[in-house]
Amino acid sequence: MIIKQKEYISKSEKDTEQIALSFIIEINPGDIIVLNGPLGSGKTFFVKKIAEYFKISNTSSPTFAIVNEYLGDKKLFHFDFYRINSINELHDIGFEDYLSDSEAITFIEWGELFPEILPQSRYEIQIDLNEDDSRKIVITKYE
Repeated sequence: MIIKQKEYISKSEKDTEQIALSFIIEINPGDIIVLNGPLGSGKTFFVKKIAEYFKISNTSSPTFAIVNEYLGDKKLFHFDFYRINSINELHDIGFEDYLSDSEAITFIEWGELFPEILPQSRYEIQIDLNEDDSRKIVITKYE
């Protein structure tokens, strides 16, 4: 069930950074944040800006690693489902254990590829490219 939803238009990286930083006040350890959108839409950039706020500077896309773990002021897990072929691969790496870590904030890029494994309680961030190169960013909270 949708609890709340906010929509933004980002016309620059600076705008996207400001949207990410304003989202920080919403999230807490134990939260799951799913980011969806086409290649190059800014999913990893969004996560990077939140990580920088928590004094984590070595973020990168986990496309080939599947998951990156970071520790700064907060513990972050950063998943990328893009190269995952089956839910079994996620089970094999202990995906459920990551989600149950109440001290970490978990980010999942390309979550729409395996919606059946996502928890009911989560944030979803949809980032879409507009024809003028701006981005439409919709943040939805589900319970």
